[in-house]
Amino acid sequence: MSKITINHAIIAKALWLALGFAGLGLGVIGVFVPGMPSTVFLLIALWGFSRGSQRFHDWLYNHPRLGPPLRAWHEHRAIPLSAKLAAFFGMSLGYVGLSVMMGPFAIIPLIYAAVNILAALYVGSRPSRAPAPDTSLVRPASLGVAHRAFPYR
Repeated sequence: MSKITINHAIIAKALWLALGFAGLGLGVIGVFVPGMPSTVFLLIALWGFSRGSQRFHDWLYNHPRLGPPLRAWHEHRAIPLSAKLAAFFGMSLGYVGLSVMMGPFAIIPLIYAAVNILAALYVGSRPSRAPAPDTSLVRPASLGVAHRAFPYR
C-alpha cells in the first residue's frame, strides 16, 4: 500500500492565499457598496498575501487605487477621513437596523453599541493623514552638509 505524504507548508500557503483573495473580493465589493468597509478587508487580504504570496502582496500594496490606504495604515497607522466617516456611518446604520429588528433596549443592540463605541473611539483617535515631512534639516546641494533651515529667525 502506498503512503500519501501531505506537505503542510503547501496547504498553509494555499489557505493564506484563499484568505487573501477572499479579503480582496470583499474589499473590492466594499468600494462600491455604501456602508460596507473596504480598507479592513483589504488589510486582511494584505495579511493573507504576506504569508501566501509575496507577488500578490506587492501587487496589492503598490496598487494605484487600492494601495494608498494600505500604505498609510502600514507606515503611519493613519485612516483617511473618508474611511472614518464611512465606518461611523456603517456602525450607526448597523445599530439602527439591529434596534429596529430587536428593540432599542434589547441586550444585543446594547452590546453592539458598546463594542462599536469602543471601535469608533479607536478609529477616531487615529490620524487622518500621514504627518508632514520634517523640514527642519535640509541638505543644500551647494553646501553638502546638513543645517537648519532659516537658522537666523
